[in-house]
Amino acid sequence: MSLRIVVCVKYVPDASGERGFADDLTVDREGVDGLLSELDEYAVEQALRIAEAAGGDASVTVLTVGPEDAREAVRKALSMGADQGVHVEDDDLHGSDVMGTSLVVASAVERAGFDLVVCGMASTDGVMGVLPALLAERLGVPQVSLLSEVSVTGGVVSGRRDGDTASEVLEASLPAVVSVTDQSGEARYPSFKGIMAAKKKKVESWDLEELDLDAELVGSAGAWTEVDTAVERPARSAGTVVKDEGEGGLRVAEFLASRKFV
Repeated sequence: MSLRIVVCVKYVPDASGERGFADDLTVDREGVDGLLSELDEYAVEQALRIAEAAGGDASVTVLTVGPEDAREAVRKALSMGADQGVHVEDDDLHGSDVMGTSLVVASAVERAGFDLVVCGMASTDGVMGVLPALLAERLGVPQVSLLSEVSVTGGVVSGRRDGDTASEVLEASLPAVVSVTDQSGEARYPSFKGIMAAKKKKVESWDLEELDLDAELVGSAGAWTEVDTAVERPARSAGTVVKDEGEGGLRVAEFLASRKFV
């Protein structure tokens, strides 16, 4: 039986741009360029390696939730080599926090069918890192998180988690959810052939009705958290220039001591 792998990806604001909040205090996703979250590229890469190790007896589906532009994240993953994509889009999803998002993702994963769900360690906008655990709970399957190595053999997913002082090897029976770190292996670059092939690959579009979800459970209406206030970061002030006339080191030490850095 073919191994069904689902990779969860997110379309996020470019970290190199000026990120901020919209008028309703949700993340501004229209005033800045977006892209496939870099940390999710590692998840796509590991899913493709697992599929390749299965000798072609596996399929990789890329799943994202978000507005129309989020489809670009799916296309990027397809150009890397994934087989098909799913884009969940619905106006009522606006303002969803991780609780609502995990509900939608779990419903979409179940509809797509899965043996293994692969996630990045966190998104580069919210940086919460809890969606894999919430997803596993909603799906009722085990999770193995923060892996720097991952493989699937005989219906078991296993991998290595590296800590500050030690590494541990973990495993779980399929179906399961795993998350991988940015140490799991560099993501491949899409080739020209892959980019052209991605244009012909199927991307399904689903909404809340097709997932049989109530709009009140997601979006701003169903969010467990909200941003109360937000202020712009103050402009960086001019620094203090110390002209070294033989006592530069002393002046620097005095400055650090005055700020209680030393």
